[in-house]
Amino acid sequence: MGSNPFDLSGRIAVVTGANTGIGQAIAVALAEAGADVACVGRTPAEETVARIREIGRRAEIVSADLSTIEPVARVVDETVAKLGRLDILVNNAGIIRRADAVDFTEADWDAVVDTNLKSVFFLCQAAGRHMIASGGGRIINIASMLTFQGGIRVPSYTASKSGIGGLTKLLANEWAKHGVTVNAIAPGYIATNNTAALQADAARNAAIVDRIPAGRWGDPADLGGAAVFLASDAAAYVQGHILAVDGGWLAR
Repeated sequence: MGSNPFDLSGRIAVVTGANTGIGQAIAVALAEAGADVACVGRTPAEETVARIREIGRRAEIVSADLSTIEPVARVVDETVAKLGRLDILVNNAGIIRRADAVDFTEADWDAVVDTNLKSVFFLCQAAGRHMIASGGGRIINIASMLTFQGGIRVPSYTASKSGIGGLTKLLANEWAKHGVTVNAIAPGYIATNNTAALQADAARNAAIVDRIPAGRWGDPADLGGAAVFLASDAAAYVQGHILAVDGGWLAR
């Protein structure tokens, strides 16, 4: 371990869903720590790439719609072609659908599970193969409070994020011996597009903020430090852990 175990200089990261919100914040935080970043998403992450380049790090756009697994191998191949290697994978891309469980449709179930869980596994698989062959790496999945709790009106999202928790532990068990760490970050209530409906609901918003010991919604930037830690040498012996960044929500 070097004098600064949080230094990511020379590392190459892939961040999915990097065009906005949590993904953008994590991509920028990794770049500030020294990493070069492939910004993956259905929508080109031009603003994120510009911010990273302003920092003085390399950044590339990798366009991919992760609602299917078709592009996952290409994400890894294109990153290696453009940036030379792959050391860090952050699986942030995700969607949510809301409806009462008695009314929830198969289409909404499949859309969420395919994006949030199926594509995550196969992108981990593709990245894991590369990392194992190259001697190690860091995989960070984005979990949720609903990895621990049930929630309401989001059955497929809850199922997918519960699955992320189990998948993170399974991959850690299999790949630790290869020098690949696999961990997850579980954001609390973060002000993003995915939570816009909750923020707009006056009663739900008030109930949420009242329960958070920190007394506020999280900002996407609040996830940056956790991501840098898990991506760095400082977390070399951290495996299969789900790190809650939630303002104290789970402590209540």
